[in-house]
Amino acid sequence: MADVQSVLSNSFLRHRTDVLVAVGVVAVVMMLIIPLPSVLLDTFMALNLVLSLLIILIVLYTKSALDFSVFPTLLLVVTVYGLALNVSSTRLILSEGSDFRGQIVRAFSTFVVGTEGTEGLVIGLIIFIIIIAVQFIVITKGATRVAEVAARFTLDSLPAKQMAIEAEYNSGALTEEQASKKKSDLEREADFYGAMDGASKFVSGNVKVGLLITVINIVGGIIVGMTIHNESFGMALNTYISLAIGDGLVTQFPALIISTATGVIVTRSVSDATFGEDVTRQFSSQARIYWIAAGFLFVLAILPGFPWYILIPMGLLSAFLAFTLGRTQMAQEAQAGADEKKERAKEAPAEISPVAPLDPISLELGYGLVPLVDKDKGAELLDRVTRIRRETALDLGLVVPRIRIIDNMRLDPSEYCIKIRGVDVGRGTIRMGRYLCINPGGERDDIPGEKTVDPAFGLPALWITEEHREQAERNGFTVVDSPSIIATHLTEVIKRNGADILGRQEVKGILEALRRDYPAVVEDVQSVLSLGDIQKVLQGLLREQVSIRNIVTILETLSDFGHVTKDSGFLVEKVRQALRRQISQQYADDEKSIRVLTVEPSLEQRIIESRVETSAGVIAALPPDVQRHWITALRNGVRQAQEQGAFPIVLCSEAARPLIKSGSARDLADLVVLSVPEIIPEIRVESVGEIRIEA
Repeated sequence: MADVQSVLSNSFLRHRTDVLVAVGVVAVVMMLIIPLPSVLLDTFMALNLVLSLLIILIVLYTKSALDFSVFPTLLLVVTVYGLALNVSSTRLILSEGSDFRGQIVRAFSTFVVGTEGTEGLVIGLIIFIIIIAVQFIVITKGATRVAEVAARFTLDSLPAKQMAIEAEYNSGALTEEQASKKKSDLEREADFYGAMDGASKFVSGNVKVGLLITVINIVGGIIVGMTIHNESFGMALNTYISLAIGDGLVTQFPALIISTATGVIVTRSVSDATFGEDVTRQFSSQARIYWIAAGFLFVLAILPGFPWYILIPMGLLSAFLAFTLGRTQMAQEAQAGADEKKERAKEAPAEISPVAPLDPISLELGYGLVPLVDKDKGAELLDRVTRIRRETALDLGLVVPRIRIIDNMRLDPSEYCIKIRGVDVGRGTIRMGRYLCINPGGERDDIPGEKTVDPAFGLPALWITEEHREQAERNGFTVVDSPSIIATHLTEVIKRNGADILGRQEVKGILEALRRDYPAVVEDVQSVLSLGDIQKVLQGLLREQVSIRNIVTILETLSDFGHVTKDSGFLVEKVRQALRRQISQQYADDEKSIRVLTVEPSLEQRIIESRVETSAGVIAALPPDVQRHWITALRNGVRQAQEQGAFPIVLCSEAARPLIKSGSARDLADLVVLSVPEIIPEIRVESVGEIRIEA
């Protein structure tokens, strides 16, 4: 109930604020048309003064320009508001003349100037000209120039900054949310400085219009006073010059503050603290400068004609600041030295410095391949890597850690290397500007090119030029560009080594993420099995390309059988059977059939009887000659199945499946071995051959 009330309250406040802003904008427009009474004019002028003061205070206390991103729009509104006040006050001054009752304008024309009469008029006119000159020549012009430079440099540096964020994201230093937020902030910063470049022109235009309105007030006032109000030249001159100067000061004073705020906000782009914090930190960093200042003041004090009664106290104050800052800096240095000694004392027993852990997966590029990750040149490989991580999560259920992409000068310029935890698991060579042409099978016309081998699958291939690309595609060859070659190779490496990528930290992350929606499942399985036991089962599934995305079913199965045994081999088989629908559909064709090789029953029984438990799991300890004949028969059967257009799959009993898979992993790493319980009834099984050892 409290949350509902809070939401309703916030919604009401936002709605009320929007209404107030709309009413304010309409009021500003109406001020240009409808005459205002003097009291209302004084109120709006006082509001203009307060608003300008609030704006410069907000700017001074803002740490980042993006924290006050509404400033460019607010600058336009405040400028139009000030011009509307100018128009309203001009209307009243010209219509009422000496009877004008605007108290703020009259106060500025007398109190701010300091004297009345002709002397006050001259002084007021001089002050007004000085304020206009300072605002237009110094502050406004400088702020406009800084805004232009800041906008240009921000836009020019945007691609490099985005590329740096991409590099941090791919290296794992940033999460996807952090990288997205940084990119959004960069875009907002570019938009802000671009808007400030245009908004600064409002300030300079406001100064010019303010000067023009003041001149019009003086000339028009004298004419109106002498012709309409029948005043003498001296009286009209005194009245309208006084009111015009007061009106000019009361409108240009807030404009001067706004101009200063504009200059401050565009010159503090490199700061990450408030203006006061920056001043305090940077003015207190050196004590010696205050000693020099104190000495300079004392020298001036003893010279004839200088006010020693002012300079000596200032010199004493500067010396006191120097003494205080010096003691503070000495104390800080002593504390830093003591902390350093403590750290050294703690680290003294250690003879070897701590070593940073290796990256879970990294892609190293020769310097000739760096353009593939250069933002200015497309950086197509970076986008491919991001998609690979996303697709792997969908296909295998494995959230691949950040892939660190670095340049390695020890590699050949056109060479790349893929490493898992610092170990080389794949490498290849890229011919920049050429395409890899692969024959998917069958007889095809020859294409001129340099012979090579596809790094991902080891198939014969050719490097061809752009001029032969279209011909190769027409002839049915598979043509791949450089980023696709590396991306395909990286994808295959991840699929084949998913078990090595999945560490305990990754398993813990999976369980923590699942705990939010399925707390009972996570608590149940963790009460039975340790993190390491769960990791071994998941690795066993990934090792045979079984997706672990259905993690809920996997954990529920482990909870059911974890009470019976903690043997990872047994648990893997039970989980595979629980995932039988997923596994069956993975290997079934469009007609819902699986073409398999079977094992001759007596041979299968012999394999089961040779079962031996080892620290690495169960294996089939067949005699060497039998093992040799068995692998030869298995290889022949796979080749015959492939010649018939069938994917090599061996179907056997539940007891024989892990033994056949482990026994053939060295010679036939990609062989798929399924057990009968892993086939659902809806799938039709078709035998394409039987594996047997001839007597």
